[in-house]
Amino acid sequence: MMLPEACVANILSLTSPADTFSSSEVSLVFWLAGDSDYVWEKFLPSGYKSIISQSTDYHWSVLSKKDIYRCLCDSLLIDNARKLFKINKFSGKISYILSARDISITSSHQESYWSWSNVSDSRFSESAELITTDLLEIKGKIQTGILSPNTRYGAYLIMKVTKRAYGLDLVPAEIWIKSRNGQIVKNTTYLCCVDEKKQQLKRLLYGNREERMATAVEAAGGDGKRREPKGRDDGWMEIELGEFETREGDDDEVDMSLTEVKGYQLKGGIVIDGIEIRPKSLN
Repeated sequence: MMLPEACVANILSLTSPADTFSSSEVSLVFWLAGDSDYVWEKFLPSGYKSIISQSTDYHWSVLSKKDIYRCLCDSLLIDNARKLFKINKFSGKISYILSARDISITSSHQESYWSWSNVSDSRFSESAELITTDLLEIKGKIQTGILSPNTRYGAYLIMKVTKRAYGLDLVPAEIWIKSRNGQIVKNTTYLCCVDEKKQQLKRLLYGNREERMATAVEAAGGDGKRREPKGRDDGWMEIELGEFETREGDDDEVDMSLTEVKGYQLKGGIVIDGIEIRPKSLN
């Protein structure tokens, strides 16, 4: 006996997007039920109407709920193209990327320190390139209420190192994530990957200065491990700033930061595209 389409749709709405996508191969009834607005309305984020109202990328009124879901999986520029919103195709979990214009970069308005331009593979119209500074501060914030509840998130600074880069691998930067309830997690990271030949030369020139600096930062809250940027599939690199958890019904404010404000080392040659906040389980 074959179940009615409405009954199958109700069953699918209690599963997951991944299960619904795969169930279309079971039978025609499952395929039809798996296309229904009733099912995909259940999988869309609760605030999706507010999200799509901030974008002009699609004629949303003519799209089915399944098509809207797929559009959100492809990512969507919102908030005057200062943020990027995305959901994971198989879980429906929410991610955001805050553009360089949507975060705080100290002295970014001063042309002698930072340059703003369109980078060909950026998600946004502008990225920030560091010309030179001895005091680096990059900060962002997000409300957990706009993220998926009961989820562990990571925050990642999206960046590149240019061919003209200098001063990025001698002194570690401090990274931390802080929530409104007072919880704060601190650590350290370098802004580029280690070059062994350069490291040997620096040890000859500067002695154990780097080790002294790393020890000082560790005493301030780091664990002493050497963290570096990691490559991404999109051609950029990322530095993990930390992680936090969201809870059902909570709307906490989470602050994220990367700073190197000791003033010991001039540095330049990094391009900042923004900060991504994404579920850790989807890395």
